Amino acid sequence: VLLNNEPPCLCVAFRLILTSWWPGPTGVIRSLHTLGRLDHAFCTETRPYNQGARLTAFELVYEQIPATLIADSMAAAAMAHRGVSAVVVGADRVVANGDTANKVGTYQLAIAAKHHGIPFYVAAPSSSCDLRLETGREIVIEERPGQELTDVKGIRIAAPGIGVWNPAFDVTPHELITGGIITELGVFAPEELRAALNTTVS
Repeated sequence: VLLNNEPPCLCVAFRLILTSWWPGPTGVIRSLHTLGRLDHAFCTETRPYNQGARLTAFELVYEQIPATLIADSMAAAAMAHRGVSAVVVGADRVVANGDTANKVGTYQLAIAAKHHGIPFYVAAPSSSCDLRLETGREIVIEERPGQELTDVKGIRIAAPGIGVWNPAFDVTPHELITGGIITELGVFAPEELRAALNTTVS
């Protein structure tokens, strides 16, 4: 499984469903591991703040889940050459049509998964679903300071004068979420989510 936490996770040969609920992609991996359905997980470093290397990797090691840390740029190669059978990412926001916003880099994982015929899942609590917004185009994307890319621990590494674009999130279109959206209420295709949440609320 490729984990995106919301750094990402790649699963290898469920190597991903859910009987008990732990939030987020790491919770899905934990469930699979508990059920004996997980051979291996890959987690991405999640630049520029390295949440995957610092947080996701810590959780996987702590839970004694077999896992490998990879650079963000290695995800497509892992899908092609390391037996990845599913990609699981988190979401900061899920809107009515099933588009999702998550840590930047998630969109390209969905494209790579689609190319390789690997199911792509979004794991998020129902509290992250905002049915007031119709599509991902309505999600406001935070822009982060350029120094996050040009500097490391206060030391400039990028060429002076280079421009920087540093969005914190990107939006994954619902049609790329081929596995489903995993919530504490169940697993839903993006087009089923609105009805499922409305039924639960009513």
